Order: sequence, then C-alpha cells, then structure tokens
Amino acid sequence: MKKTSLASILFAGALFAVTVTVEAQQPTKVPRIGFLGNSTAALEENLVEPFREGLHDLGYVEGKNILIEYRWAEGMYDRFPALIGELVAQKVDIIVTAGTPASLAVKKQAPSIPLVMLAVGDPIGTGLIESLAHPGGNVTGLTAIAADLEGKRLELLREVIPKLYHVAVFWNPASTFQVISEKEVQTAARAFKMKVLSLGVQSPAQFDNAFATIRRERPRALLVLADRLFLHNRARIMEFATKQSACQGCMRTWNW
Repeated sequence: MKKTSLASILFAGALFAVTVTVEAQQPTKVPRIGFLGNSTAALEENLVEPFREGLHDLGYVEGKNILIEYRWAEGMYDRFPALIGELVAQKVDIIVTAGTPASLAVKKQAPSIPLVMLAVGDPIGTGLIESLAHPGGNVTGLTAIAADLEGKRLELLREVIPKLYHVAVFWNPASTFQVISEKEVQTAARAFKMKVLSLGVQSPAQFDNAFATIRRERPRALLVLADRLFLHNRARIMEFATKQSACQGCMRTWNW
C-alpha cells in the first residue's frame, strides 16, 4: 500500500471527528484544530498533506473556514507539556495526534478536549483506551503498529545472520509503547536463546554512553526500535554503525 493511501486511511477517523465538531459550532465561529506530532513537519509530511487534502474534500480550507495549530516535539517528548499548554491556550476544539507518546500526553494533560489519535501502537496496553469496541472518554482513532512485531523483526534479523547470538537494542524508555516493545524483544530473544544488550536511550545526550557500551560488549548486531528520537538521530547512529562494521573484530552486521 502506498504511503499516501495509508495516511489517508489513518486520518479517516480524524476527519470524521473534525466534521462532527465543526457542524456543532456556531456558523460565525471558525473551528480550530490542534495537530500535535512527535517529530517535525518535514518528517511527517506524508501524514499532514493527506490530512489537509481530506479536510479540503469535506469542504474545509485551512485558513478560511478552518484553522489548524501545528506543534512539533522534534523527538523530544519532554516538550509535550508546553506544546499542549499552547494548544489549550489557543482554545482548540479538537486535538489530532500522530503517535503514541503525543496521544498519552494529551490524554493526561487535556482530558476534556476530544482526542483523535493516529498511528498509535497498542492503545489498550499503553492505557490510551479501555477497549477497541469501547474506547471510553474523549479518545478515538486508529492503531497501526503492534508491539508483538518486534519479536518478528528479531527473528528476521536472525535469519539474515544465522549464528547471531548477541544483539544490542535501542529503545526509548520515555515512550510507554517502547517499554512494551522492548519486553517483546526480550521474550523473543529467550525463545531464540539470544543474549540482548538492552540500551534505553531517551535523549541525544545518552547516545555516547550507549555507543561506549556497544564498543565494550561487542554485540554482532543492532536492532533500533521505531521511535522519533532515533529517526532524528539516524545519521549519528548510522555513522557509528558504519565505523563499527568496518572495524576488524567489531560488530559486523547492523539492522534497524
């Protein structure tokens, strides 16, 4: 499925919720939507553009009969309280989130504002909703990521390196979903009789210590769980990986 098509499907729930909210407003009031992203506008353009197009298809033109307040955490989740505070101050009618960390932050800090979440992982396990059939509260949306896939990714990595017995894992302790995903990796590793070097990294400042640990422990592969922090620092991770791969006797194979 093309990325644009996938994003359009993901935002279908958001567009429906926005429509209901807009229709409930007075004719003279221009509805205001808050869009809170874990990353940046550039990295999430594949989500933002279909969102705008969907609104346009419903008759809403940004800046004319609907307003959108964008806020981006740039992979640093400690920014969420301030960003959400700004959206609340703007008196947004609804908040759309892209990702689990942003969704959890909005539910905690602004529970009275309707929340439409997109591309979240394990919304029940992370406490976002009570159940898929009955989400509860002011929360709705769609899930697109499953934590149990991390075990499958580890299995695929082992197929690439049949004798793999020691793997390092980057994960972000600041994300509830990442905590669940790391446990899935550990469970799969025990089944495969593999040793896991678990490295929790939740800020750019912690990469140096993580890299030093890898040099010392010398695992044969690196698995990086999906998180905006690692996406924003991918060049740094890849540079380190390349150097380690080229070092005789060091880690020869990487995967993320």
